[in-house]
Amino acid sequence: MEPFTKRVIDTIRAIPEGSVMTYGQIAAQSGSPRAARQVVRILHSSSRAHRLPWHRVINGKGEVALQDDEARFMQIALLRGEGVDVDDDGHVDLERFRHVPE
Repeated sequence: MEPFTKRVIDTIRAIPEGSVMTYGQIAAQSGSPRAARQVVRILHSSSRAHRLPWHRVINGKGEVALQDDEARFMQIALLRGEGVDVDDDGHVDLERFRHVPE
């Protein structure tokens, strides 16, 4: 496993229940601020194998970015189940729910 990939996986695993992080934020936290698309790829390919809390990752606008209706509904339901307020358009208040690691 590449070092960046491991850091991304570790960062995603560390997002606490009831919080979210953005793709760009995870990329920066993992050492490569311009690698948000790489985070998307890692999340897509590694979520199941590494049991990642994929639903806690949203885009930089604070929105659920999934286009597939079923996956989008699942992400919103999982976030709401953890106490994250998600409006019907899939928007999360980043000021309130963003996790900022120390």
